[in-house]
Amino acid sequence: MPPDKAPGLGRILVSETQISEAISHLSSEIARDYDLSTLILVGVMDGAVPFLADLMRTFDQSVIVTTARIRSYYGTTGGQLIIDSLPLRDRIEGRHVLIVEDILDSGATCELFTRKLTEMGALSVKICALLDKPSRRIHNVKADYFGFEIPDTFVVGYGLDFDGKYRNLRNIHVLVR
Repeated sequence: MPPDKAPGLGRILVSETQISEAISHLSSEIARDYDLSTLILVGVMDGAVPFLADLMRTFDQSVIVTTARIRSYYGTTGGQLIIDSLPLRDRIEGRHVLIVEDILDSGATCELFTRKLTEMGALSVKICALLDKPSRRIHNVKADYFGFEIPDTFVVGYGLDFDGKYRNLRNIHVLVR
């Protein structure tokens, strides 16, 4: 994209304060629904890092936390999801797993990841997404816990990026192209 056509930040869709309040609410729901000693939080890298970090610090009881990396590969046959790294099987087997995602849109990542975690012996697998974009859903998955339902718009900030940029922002902005 030429420099004069580079995308920029638009309006704030979700503020830092709103994010903080949503995380507090989500952690209360999760703590109510689980014995935290049987739960493992698995953050999907890289976008979920800020959300995972803030969420895990809200629990009064110790909770196991790990990460996984799933990426899209676009070759001559089209897009394909590749799992680059997974938690060790002995951390997953016999535990309740909560996938922590920055955004749930098409559902492809969570569908693949849920299936893999189940194969690894998870007792249950649920999804906690900060943002839910159901208008883009093409796979049969839903967020069991989510902070905000958003419209079909490209967003950046608080872990979400455009070409590796904007992850560090405290608010979630609409990207203007």
